[in-house]
Amino acid sequence: MKDIKHAIAGLELAQIGWVVPDIQAAIKFLTNALGIAGFPKPEHVRAQDLSMSYHGKVVAAEWLTTQTYNGSAFIELIQPLSGQSIFHDYLAQHPQGGTQHLAFRLPVSGFEGVIKELRQQGYTIISEVEHPIARMAFFDTYQSLGLAIEIMGITPQGWTAIKQMEG
Repeated sequence: MKDIKHAIAGLELAQIGWVVPDIQAAIKFLTNALGIAGFPKPEHVRAQDLSMSYHGKVVAAEWLTTQTYNGSAFIELIQPLSGQSIFHDYLAQHPQGGTQHLAFRLPVSGFEGVIKELRQQGYTIISEVEHPIARMAFFDTYQSLGLAIEIMGITPQGWTAIKQMEG
């Protein structure tokens, strides 16, 4: 496989995704020990509501999630609850939790080009989301990087939402 660095060169690091066994404990630690504040109340998310695929099929999965902006990137916390997903897989392999993905963003107009390049390099998509604010693809880069890479193609509505969240 070619170097993944070429495919994501120039993309903006948007998010660090941590999968955790206890989202409240993670929020407490990040807020109190590291001073990373601003996590809203965790949301209950269902993969089916996002039409989020897992190995090509939308399957039942649920998790809690919250994120905050730390001045340079979003920090996302995910606590799997039930079902099967990329997040459940990670926690099953790493029961203590950890950094599961890094997300890189670009305008949605460039999304397909990056996705095509990564596929041509032999990386497979584990999960995809079609959302009004972004198209997202999680690539299996565990062997190369020890975590997944998420590519986010941000729509015009998405850039507006990001600016509001960053503010």
